[in-house]
Amino acid sequence: MTGNKHSTAPDWTDPDDAPDLSTPEWQAKMAQAKVARGRPKSDKSKVAVKLRIDPDVLEAYKATGPGWQTRMSEALRKGLGKKPKAA
Repeated sequence: MTGNKHSTAPDWTDPDDAPDLSTPEWQAKMAQAKVARGRPKSDKSKVAVKLRIDPDVLEAYKATGPGWQTRMSEALRKGLGKKPKAA
């Protein structure tokens, strides 16, 4: 029979031993802590649009694999006579 070999004992056995987080020292430390949630914001913003494209064109781009939306954007940019954006 297999079982856990590692102890999962809590760090504090008595909640009264935990530090008081309402003290000014802890409040200052928590105020300085950087809170980073989710994905970082990009410098290069994109706009979500609903675009009607012929099914064969869409399938051809999707068949090229990951990055097909970027390649489609580059083709549209080239069609406008603009230079491709640097990566």
